[in-house]
Amino acid sequence: MLSCADLGSDEEKAHKALAELCKIYWRPVFAFICRQGHSVPDAQDRTQDFFVMVLKGHLLQRADRTRGRFRSLMLRALQDFLRDAAEKRQTRKRGGHVQFVSWDDWMAEAPSQLSIPAQELESWSPERIFDVRWAATVVERALRRLGDECEKRGRRRVFDVLSSCLAAEREDVSYAKLSKTLGVAEVAVKRLVHRLRERYRALLREEVAQTVEKPDEIDDELRYLCSALATAK
Repeated sequence: MLSCADLGSDEEKAHKALAELCKIYWRPVFAFICRQGHSVPDAQDRTQDFFVMVLKGHLLQRADRTRGRFRSLMLRALQDFLRDAAEKRQTRKRGGHVQFVSWDDWMAEAPSQLSIPAQELESWSPERIFDVRWAATVVERALRRLGDECEKRGRRRVFDVLSSCLAAEREDVSYAKLSKTLGVAEVAVKRLVHRLRERYRALLREEVAQTVEKPDEIDDELRYLCSALATAK
């Protein structure tokens, strides 16, 4: 996705790519700002201000691709942005000619399924919250796509029943119980779970691929994603 920085001759394509990337990162950015002590309304304003900067290209123009993942770049840029905002808060010119998606639209599109107890949040660093929220968003986007695919094939109930198995250890899956719930043989349930897991892994790779520059970075970022989510359990 960093390659969209090179699409200066195709402004519309670059803007769409950046807008999609922002949908992945808005929740971790918002959570990071809240953890810094800002109220929810102020965090909403600052989140939008930050992404206006991203969508106008200011972030990618300064991108140093030798300094790590886009995830890390976003976090550093956010930290710089907040430091600058603390020194001088600009009046609400919010993006000028940039047409920005409304906050309510983003909130309605992808409510998070990850619930972090308040007492844990208080002990977590803003950086850890950013990483966990990023990982959860990527996972939820992959799951939503898988659910949509199943619905189009008339298998929404199969997804609803079996989705909890996708990340579970095999010994924790009760195929007998799932067989009874779905009304199909256990061997059929095992095939369905296997296929769903394969497709889920493929979709997760596609989502992660949007947040890295090179294909050979996907596996490392997937491992980092799993590590981040493991800390949230």
